[in-house]
Amino acid sequence: MAPRLRQVPKAEAEAPIVTVMYDFLFEGRDPVAEPGTATGSPGDWWTVFALVPDVLEHAVQGFGLYQSPDRLLAPRLRELSQARAGWAAGSQFVYSQHCKSLRALEVGDDVIAAIPHWTAASCFDETERLVLAYTDCLVFDRGRVPDGLFDALRGQLSDEEILELTYIGALYLQHAVMSRALRTEFDDRPEPIVEVAAPEGSEARDVGSDISIPNQ
Repeated sequence: MAPRLRQVPKAEAEAPIVTVMYDFLFEGRDPVAEPGTATGSPGDWWTVFALVPDVLEHAVQGFGLYQSPDRLLAPRLRELSQARAGWAAGSQFVYSQHCKSLRALEVGDDVIAAIPHWTAASCFDETERLVLAYTDCLVFDRGRVPDGLFDALRGQLSDEEILELTYIGALYLQHAVMSRALRTEFDDRPEPIVEVAAPEGSEARDVGSDISIPNQ
């Protein structure tokens, strides 16, 4: 499979942001003809975003913003939120990449493996659990956060940290949604929910009626 949008080969890359990122990530290769990044992803997020260079530049600036030393939110909390946002939004790409980022922060594999089932895991401290719960509200409930949860989070983080957490979590929900919609990177996979065909030659049947218990 391939992304749903056209990829920009190196020969067509003219905007400075595109050429710089291609050279940095793909070491002089044409990433369309010879895909692959150091993290094992195809790299087609970059070649698709290169279609609109100022959008790519805006995205790259966002990466720099959330990793800036000016951030007050702890990197571990940030990456837990990003990985959980990817998992909750169903983006294998965002989830996978930020599991790697957590590992680079020396977060243990047991903690990373527990992100999908964090509510039943004992390896997260109180602040981490609040961050994960808040991230779930951003993704699953589109920002509908109960007062009790928000007040508890505010007891652990400053207002500035909560603003950063909200911005970064919502930003990675956006990245997850875009990656799935355009089928870039690890989100380039078939729709899993499809009808399973009945055996050849069988007739159409009302399965619910077939298995219902008749009234006695």
